[in-house]
Formats: sequence, C-alpha cells, structure tokens
Amino acid sequence: MPVHIAITRRVRPGFESAFQQALRDFMQASFSQGGVLGASMLTPPHGSDTREFGILRTFANEAERDAFYHSPIFTAWNERAKSLTEGEPVYRQLHGLEAWFRAPQHPPPRWKMAVATFLGVFPVALILNLALGPVIQSWPMVLRNAAFNVCVVTLLTWVVMPLVTRLLHGWLRPHVDKDVAI
Repeated sequence: MPVHIAITRRVRPGFESAFQQALRDFMQASFSQGGVLGASMLTPPHGSDTREFGILRTFANEAERDAFYHSPIFTAWNERAKSLTEGEPVYRQLHGLEAWFRAPQHPPPRWKMAVATFLGVFPVALILNLALGPVIQSWPMVLRNAAFNVCVVTLLTWVVMPLVTRLLHGWLRPHVDKDVAI
C-alpha cells in the first residue's frame, strides 16, 4: 500500500525563494531513492502573509518511507532546510479519504468515491440508529442530531473509511497500482 505523508515547514522571512528552489532541487534528486513515488510542493496563497509551505510525499510502502527518512540525501536536505526554516517540521501520515486528495492526478472517479462512502456510511448509520437511537431518543432534536453526527463522523474518519479505502484500494485506483508496479 502506498504511504502518503504531509509535511509542513515555516520558512524564515525573506528566504521563501531560496527555500522553494532548494526544495525543488531536493524533490528532483529524491526520485533517485527507491520507493519514492511522488512529491509535491504546496506554496502559500499569493498575497497571504503566511510563510508555511507544504510538502506531500508518496512512498511505495512503510519500509521505503523509513529508508528514505534515514537516507543520506534526506539528512543533507534536512540540514539545508534548517537554515531556511523556523522551528521543526510537522509530519503527518494521511489515511483514508484524505489520502485521495494527495495525488490529484490519479483520484478515483467520483462514482467510485460515492460507492465507497456509501459502503462506509450505511452500516455505521444503521448500527448507530439501532444502538444509540433508543438511548438518545428523548433528547431534543438538535442535540440528538448533533450527538449522532459526531459519532458518525468520528467513526468514519478514524475507523471505517481507512478500512474501506484499504479494502477497496485496487478497485478505487487500479491505474495507480499499475503505475507502481512499473
């Protein structure tokens, strides 16, 4: 399974252009590492005063991700980036639905996303209606609806959709699997 990582770095004032060029050079060089499938830079919106840059990386699997982050090329990049940035970078692994947005060049068709979402939402809503419905039945409608939806969103985000997308990965994105095999 591909692993998607989102990294955020805050660039020192006045070093934005230098950081962008250094990151472009590093991203180009990083493809020489085995298991690196993708890299993208997210720049602050034009005219904004934020200096936070995003980096999205895709690796073939967790072992390749770990090897990359322990490689000499990454160690050298990290030292260079420290001179251009403030504070520590923030790393976050993307899961489930949020990982779809990682690779906009290969998103699944919308109808497949709708089917996958239905396969996650339907059983969660059914089970919660049966289990939670009787418990909160006497609550005011707005509070009852809020409690139910908090449970649905929580379960979908951290339990159900990561499982559904993992189980349906080959069906949702068959062309990506073919690209990875090359």
